[in-house]
Amino acid sequence: MKSIIDSLKWRYATKKFDASKKISAENLATIKEALQLSASSYGLQPYQIIFVENPELRAQLQPAAWGQSQIVDASHLVVFANQLNVGAEHIDAYFENMTKTRGIALADVQGYSDFMKSKITPLPEETRNNWTSKQTYIAMGKLLTVAASLEIDATPMEGFEPAEFNRILGLTERGLNASVVALGYRHAEDATQHYPKVRKSAEELFVTL
Repeated sequence: MKSIIDSLKWRYATKKFDASKKISAENLATIKEALQLSASSYGLQPYQIIFVENPELRAQLQPAAWGQSQIVDASHLVVFANQLNVGAEHIDAYFENMTKTRGIALADVQGYSDFMKSKITPLPEETRNNWTSKQTYIAMGKLLTVAASLEIDATPMEGFEPAEFNRILGLTERGLNASVVALGYRHAEDATQHYPKVRKSAEELFVTL
């Protein structure tokens, strides 16, 4: 296996995927487990992760992504759907899971539950939605790194119409909002893979105080 630095040097934002290559069940399971283990604020995981495999559904999504080929050609389309208007009921569900997992009484963690609610629920809805959206990007970063370690290409995509994705995938009525990653294998004809990476120099990027 490559070192993590070698893997990160290897990855790039793939523009053209090889539609004939599919991610194995084993690698897909590894990716899902890594996503399940991803960090999130308070450990709340205020999102769902949807793997869109149905080709007909992906064909419906493509026009809402400006016709980009990655939507239909990648092995998998991964939608990170952040929870909208997260509130007390989501926090209660988290603590129900915690008490079952750890075999403890709710009374043992009631103080922490009340603390979380006091910090989250008073926030304006827009602020809470922005916060849950940021949580999906933590998980998305995990996906990019783990995929690269498996030599699987992953391209985060912001070139799409979220409202249309939400409508087509039925996310709106579930209180969710989409972010997208295409996941699969680069096509030999994708010239982008040969471009040198453009990054700030270490001297410009890092500051030591």
